[in-house]
Amino acid sequence: MPSPEVAFPPPPDLPEKLDRYEALLRKWQGAINLVAPSTLPELRRRHFEDSLQLVPLIPAGARTLVDLGSGAGFPGLVLALATGLETHLVESDQRKAEFLRAVSRETRAPVTVHARRIEQVPAFPADVVTARALAALPVLLGHAARFAGPHTVAIFPKGRAAEAELTALPPSPKMTIDLHPSRTDPDAVLIRIEGFARG
Repeated sequence: MPSPEVAFPPPPDLPEKLDRYEALLRKWQGAINLVAPSTLPELRRRHFEDSLQLVPLIPAGARTLVDLGSGAGFPGLVLALATGLETHLVESDQRKAEFLRAVSRETRAPVTVHARRIEQVPAFPADVVTARALAALPVLLGHAARFAGPHTVAIFPKGRAAEAELTALPPSPKMTIDLHPSRTDPDAVLIRIEGFARG
């Protein structure tokens, strides 16, 4: 039974779309190193379930999401399929960007792929900013701030270095940081940050 706190219940066709996504990833993996080969035996848990656990942290009423350094689409493309949010995937690797476009076409995901470096994408406000395995928190927040308004929420899955990265953040009286344990990795946390917009 889904939690009443989840603002985005999964669409009925989500399992079918994730099946198609997985099939395309396994097909393209032979030509492009989309994910670490060691994660392929547990692809669903390591990548799909790992991405889906962000859904309950997305605020009700959110409409747009930006995923920085999307890679193979985790978590951004999975979140687009699960929530229907207008999603922008930023990925400078042209081959990975083409893979994201292919999956988006096949699954009819509501995404726009920006095959450019983050700093080259024109800034615009988004409700949610995500990134996984891209950079340390101070750097991530600098990138995310380009897409932040006063109510933007950032959600970053982080591993064992999370505590050190949090310590490295400059103090801000406006910023609120919440930590949520990962359901797919006992050494990981989901960091949810509000109030990080510049100015």
